[in-house]
Formats: sequence, structure tokens, C-alpha cells
Amino acid sequence: MSRIPTWAAVLLAALAGVTSAVQSGINAELGERVGSGALGAAVNHLGGCVVIAVGLALVPSMRRGLRALRRAGLPWWAYVGGVGGALLVTAATYVVPVLGVAIFTIAQVAGNSVGGLAVDRVGLGPAGRLAVTGPRLTGALLGIAAVAVAQIGRPVGELAVGLVLLGMAGGFGVAIQAALNARVSAASSMAAATAVNFAVGTPLVLIAAAALGGLDAATAGRWPSQWYLYLGGLCGVVIVTLLLVTVPVVGVLRVGLSTVGGQLVGAMILDALPGGPGVRAALVVGAVMTFVAVIVSGRPARARAGRREPVHR
Repeated sequence: MSRIPTWAAVLLAALAGVTSAVQSGINAELGERVGSGALGAAVNHLGGCVVIAVGLALVPSMRRGLRALRRAGLPWWAYVGGVGGALLVTAATYVVPVLGVAIFTIAQVAGNSVGGLAVDRVGLGPAGRLAVTGPRLTGALLGIAAVAVAQIGRPVGELAVGLVLLGMAGGFGVAIQAALNARVSAASSMAAATAVNFAVGTPLVLIAAAALGGLDAATAGRWPSQWYLYLGGLCGVVIVTLLLVTVPVVGVLRVGLSTVGGQLVGAMILDALPGGPGVRAALVVGAVMTFVAVIVSGRPARARAGRREPVHR
């Protein structure tokens, strides 16, 4: 597939963020209904596995993509991207009840921004090495500030440094996940990379759910009848696929910032729905700041001493 324009990559990454906001709302409500947030996350991953299994059964090109991986010669660590997603889900289960959603969100975005800079710098993704330039660093810091602004007015729990670091580790893991999944996709197909992501991440999420009491909740018989509460897995497949399309074009950092912007826009849409709390001004300002961060992070660095630095857009 030919590379898409930069602006299209940013929009698709933002769409992934909107989808992520919808997925978070679905998972949160399902977790509340069944009495276990960890079980809600496990159902999300299992739903994604079902979607992929149906695709593998019905679409021959998906099976060809998996067969191509056997000839790709990728190192073993290229296949562990799903661990990053599992880490974030598990971290959220532990951290949110103590810190609250606001602090966890800031910590996760901070970790993702640092991770995006690091991953791009070492060239872990298919976009190659992207230097830590002034504009990219400024964009990352502005993105963190934007999310902090967007959380104004939300309740804050007990501030525990260890849990803040765990939230940051989850965000860092997602940056690695995006880069490794894109590497697998470049060697085979997007469908194969999505399948590998869920195949690796789902067992870890199931283990975490069992450790956090999810088995007891699963057997309690409190499963809701609303069908839309089980669409989190489909949302996950859409998100992973969109990130696979965009990371090779603009790199992990800008994709992460664009996704955060989309999440804030998605949150505004959900808040504006009938019965919602209404759109907060802080959320609007945070969303605008995030997309400014996307623009800033994509600006070319100034040449030094009359020499032009290579710029990757």
C-alpha cells in the first residue's frame, strides 16, 4: 500500500483517538456492570480475538499475511508489541481507583510522549530514525500540558509516586507497541500485525483479570444484555489498524499526540450527548492545544552552522 499524505495520517490517528474514547466508555460501563474493570478489559481483548478469527476464516489475504511472517526473518522481540497494550490495561486497573482518571491520563500521556521520542530516536518503527529536535521536544511537552489542562475540574485521588510511574510505564509501553506492530505490518500485512498484537496481549490481560478477581465476577451472572457493551474488541481492532497505517508516515510521537487529540474530541462528543455532563471549557482548550502540539512537532528543525539537518516528516 502506498504511503498516505501527512495530513491524512494525522486525521486517521485522531480518528483512532475518537474510537479509543468510545472504547474506553464501553469498557468502563461493562466493567461497572459486571463488577470488575479487569474483566471488562479481558472481554475487550477476547472480542478483538473473535473479530480477527472471523477475518482469518473469511479473508484469504489475512492468512497469506500470517504465512509471510514465517519468511520475514524478524527478530523475536518484534512480535511482542501486544505486551505494551496489556501493560496499559493492567496499569489502568491498578492505578485509576487510587489516583483517579485525571492523574492517570496525564501520567499515561507523559509516558507515551517520552516513549514516542525514544522510539523514534532509535528507529524502532518503520519510519526510521527521527531525531529529538527542538520542535519535536516542544510538541511533546505541549501535548502533556494540553492533557493536564483538559483534566482541570476532574476529581483527583491519592497521589502515589509509584502508581504515577506505573501509569507512565503503561504509556511508554503503548509507544513501543505502536512501533513494533508497524514493523510487523511492514514485513507482512496490517491484518497479520493486528492478529499478532491480540494473540500476544490477550493471554496477559486474562492472567491480570484472574489475578484481580475477574473470575469471580465472570461467574456471578451479572452480564448485561446491551449488545453495544461488547463492541470494545471491534473498536480495538480498528484502533490498531489505524495506528499501523499512520506510524510509518509520521512516526510514533506525532501519532501519539494526534491520538490524544482525538481522544479529547471523542470525550467532548460523549459528554455532549443527551444525559451527559456537557462539554467543559478545559476539555476544548486541551484538545486545541494537543493539535497545536501535533503541528509544532512536525516543524523542521533549524539548521545549525549553515548545515541542514535531515528532517523526517
